[in-house]
Amino acid sequence: MLRNTPFALVVALALSACNSEDAPADGTIAEGTKVGAVAAPAGQEWIDIASQTAGGGYLVGNPDAPIKLMEFGSLTCGACANFTQTGFEALRQKYINTGKVSFELRNQVHNGIDLVLARLVRCSTPDAMVPLSEQVWLNFDQVMAGAQAAAPQLESAMALPENQRFSAVAQAAGLFQFFATLGVSEDQARTCLADAQSVEAIAERSDKQSEELKVAATPTFFINGNNVGTQNWTNLEPMLQRAGAR
Repeated sequence: MLRNTPFALVVALALSACNSEDAPADGTIAEGTKVGAVAAPAGQEWIDIASQTAGGGYLVGNPDAPIKLMEFGSLTCGACANFTQTGFEALRQKYINTGKVSFELRNQVHNGIDLVLARLVRCSTPDAMVPLSEQVWLNFDQVMAGAQAAAPQLESAMALPENQRFSAVAQAAGLFQFFATLGVSEDQARTCLADAQSVEAIAERSDKQSEELKVAATPTFFINGNNVGTQNWTNLEPMLQRAGAR
């Protein structure tokens, strides 16, 4: 889905697999037994407890939560940004921090800017990936404006050696400055992006999992392993409640 996309077209194609309308669920959520709140370890909140999963995602919350929510999101997807802007605070406070729901975020990569962003949000500690992704979506217009302005430079970046290519994209799009405000220094970011193998691994994992799990668009959600399609928060919250988070 990524490899043949010219960088000059990455912004134009950014919404190509991003749903602004809710897609029908692939399955139904069975009525679950109401689950109780579980206290986080002393002095912590569940949202701050994170780990990388076997599937290459990042999970925050109670790892033993009876309700497991997973999102496939694109960092260049407006519908994903809308979900974060309208629903993530409620998800955090009412469901993750109560220990009822764990949340795992995986990337579906739509284009070159998306791939660079997906590597940059991983360029810190495991507990930073979800918050950094949240900041990209909360500042979506700013991030996309930088990418739009950089469009003429993006295609030429592809002619550079692999260990320079992704840093050139980030430089042109103003991403080093943006992530520096979030605690990821430019030196740190350049080191991450120079590791071309780790960047390509994200793209390959996105392609493989999207095919295997039938993820056609973003944001696509899974509840306890059940694909419930692309949803906004208004529709997703009742599904969590039906599963037992009520």
